[in-house]
Formats: sequence, structure tokens, C-alpha cells
Amino acid sequence: MTLEVIFVTRHGFRSNWLVDHTNGSYSSTLRSPTGIAADPALTAHGVDQAKELGQRLVAVDPPIERVYSSLYYRCLQTVEPFVRAVSTSPSSLPEEAKEGTRHCQRQLRVRGETGLGEWYGSAPFEHPVPASLATLESHFPCLLDRDYQLAVVPTRMGESVDELHDRLAVTLERLIAECDRDGVRAVLLCSHAAPIIALGRVLTGNMPENIEVEDFRAFTCGLSVFRRRKGASSRANGSRTATNTASMTAGASRTQTGLHAPVVWRGGRGVKGGWDCELNSDCSHLSQGEERGWRFAGDESFKDVPNKSILDAGISLGVVVEGNNESGKSHGKSSTGGSRL
Repeated sequence: MTLEVIFVTRHGFRSNWLVDHTNGSYSSTLRSPTGIAADPALTAHGVDQAKELGQRLVAVDPPIERVYSSLYYRCLQTVEPFVRAVSTSPSSLPEEAKEGTRHCQRQLRVRGETGLGEWYGSAPFEHPVPASLATLESHFPCLLDRDYQLAVVPTRMGESVDELHDRLAVTLERLIAECDRDGVRAVLLCSHAAPIIALGRVLTGNMPENIEVEDFRAFTCGLSVFRRRKGASSRANGSRTATNTASMTAGASRTQTGLHAPVVWRGGRGVKGGWDCELNSDCSHLSQGEERGWRFAGDESFKDVPNKSILDAGISLGVVVEGNNESGKSHGKSSTGGSRL
């Protein structure tokens, strides 16, 4: 059995942080539980979103057998309600959630993956990294898989848009290969806005000429679904080009060139044979509907920002996309309303 369905979600609504782009100093008004300014917790509203998302996820078909998540606090907070629910006896779940709980009796652990982590634009300074597993386990006991080996560790100097997409291609190729090997039928990935957009492009193989196009959406706690194309698993072998194997060692940092060894996915090919998008950040399970979407606004770089000493990392780069539940459409604001959340 090979992987059939990939469920993708973005973390819930969170607070912002500040960065001084002249020296790379990060700060926040609200203290993060991990003590890392760029690692805030969800707001109370974000916690509610995560609970609503969890209620939907326990009923999906096929049932989710594995969870990979960015190691930032907000992402772990987002998947926690679902993971705790499927590790509970089905008898304690709501009636409407019992149908998709054939796997509920076994304990599910989150595989924390830095390859799904936040995207930071290229910079002359080092960006933050998530907290250590020991720190995170003190906040999320029995949630993380401590034996999991990281697939990709991004550079701390940030990435261009192309590098971000290639990072996601390498990450997804490895995660899908793991699921294929282990007979996992459905998996959940939790990440951030920019990586989720890149993820959709990498899975389908559709890279727009204009990176600012709103093709794949990323609302807070929205749910996207990608289904493997028929015959894709048999075409998956040989998807990688000739590579520098040293740069691709599991858990290793990227090479000094700043590029991952490439995976062929563009031109409609997609990673591991290609995937079709069946749901695009659907928010029908959320009481407040579509909120705090995001799209690219050029190739973000901390080297090219306006001459301001302090930037709000939540609103200064990118473009926010506000959802409209009634019309099913969305519209973008100017970069002053952007959100990299």
C-alpha cells in the first residue's frame, strides 16, 4: 500500500513579532511560551480554530495515520487537539466524529519536521529556529515522536522564493517515501502560509510564471486535500535528478551554495508522480470561516526592505488575503496589510 491522500493545514490565528532588519534582532510584545520571540502561541481565537479543525480531522476518510508538523509552537498547538482526540477511546468522541476513528485506539505521535518550517526571506543575519525537543516536550507531553529523524534543515540565512519551493520539494519527496515504505494511506501536514502555497505547487507540479498569483490558499486552520494521481506511485521512481548526496543526508544542513539537491517537479509533473488538489484551504468547519490568508508579494528579502529600523514580521512582508465566506472569493490588501503568519 502506498500513500493516497495528503491533508494540509496552516496553523491557527497567532500574535505577531517584530524584527530589526538592520541587525536581525527579534522581539515581541507577548512573551512566547518557548522564550523565542518568533515562536508565539496561538491567540484564544486560534485555539478555538484548532479545536474546530480537530473535530473535522477525526472524521476524514481515509483516516489520518501519520502527522508531520513544523516545530514552531503555533503549529504544534494547532495539531494537538486532533492528535489527542485520536489517541482517546472513540466512545469519548462526539457522535459525528466516530465514523473516521478506526485508528483511535493507538497512540499517535507528531513527527516534527523543520523542512515544513517557516519561510524567512534572504538576510545578512541568522533567523530564529524552533525550540529544542526537550523544551517543546515540557509544553506538549507525549505529543512528539522523539525517534524521528529530520528530513531537511533549512539554512538560517533565509531563502529566495525558488529555494523555498525546492526545499519543500525535497522535504515532500522524503516524507512521501517514508509513508510509502510504511504503508501509510493518509497523512496530515501542518505548516505556515508560504510553505503551504509552495507545497501545493510542488505536489501538483504547477509553478505559475508570476509567483504572486493566488493559486493555492492558506487561511488559518484551513484544510487542503491532495490525492495521488492514478499510476503515480509507479512513476515516482527516478524523480530526482543527479544530486550531491552529501547535501541530501537526512538532517544535514544545506550546502553553502544555498541550494538543495534538485527534485524534478515542475511542468505539471509533481513530486512522487504528482497529486491533484481536491480542496484548497477549505474553511467550512470554522465558525468564523476564512481568515488571515496570505500570498507572495515578490521575492521577499530582508536585504531589500524599506529603510525602517523595525518591521512587524506579521504584516510588513507579503499580502494578506481576506476570505469571504458568502461569495467564496477573496481579495488582497496592500503589503501594509500582509501577513507571514
